[in-house]
Amino acid sequence: MKTLAKILASGFGSGYAPIAPGTAGSILATALIYLLYFHLNIGGFEMSMFLIIASILGTIIGVISCNILEDEWGKDPSKVVLDEMVGIFISLIFIPISYSTLLLSLILFRIFDISKILGIRKLEDIKGGTGVMADDILAGIYANIVLQALLYFTVF
Repeated sequence: MKTLAKILASGFGSGYAPIAPGTAGSILATALIYLLYFHLNIGGFEMSMFLIIASILGTIIGVISCNILEDEWGKDPSKVVLDEMVGIFISLIFIPISYSTLLLSLILFRIFDISKILGIRKLEDIKGGTGVMADDILAGIYANIVLQALLYFTVF
């Protein structure tokens, strides 16, 4: 069970990146969405449903995996990047996929995740896997709101 938790929590190993593992996990999630949209032609409503389901399942798996691994890896270890992947998925829910929105969602999510502004840092105080996942969920929500606003006002 621990091995499976390590594989999933580390974003299939991307969390072991020697530099910026959170960014590596975010890039992996962005690349997955890119492949689904541009190569498997999953778009529109189907893409949003995929992102919602992936966010829910990823959150559940992330909480469980982090709780299993906390005694070995510690609280919110950098190897855990499933939370960043969920944050990217959330940042793109109901956003039309394009090269611009993929890149901008990655940038916005990382800004919110790294800066921990607007209450994001406070969520890290929640114990266990829930706290690990919660701050990235909120960062993804904030990135989505900014993207929605930019699209509404046709900034790009």
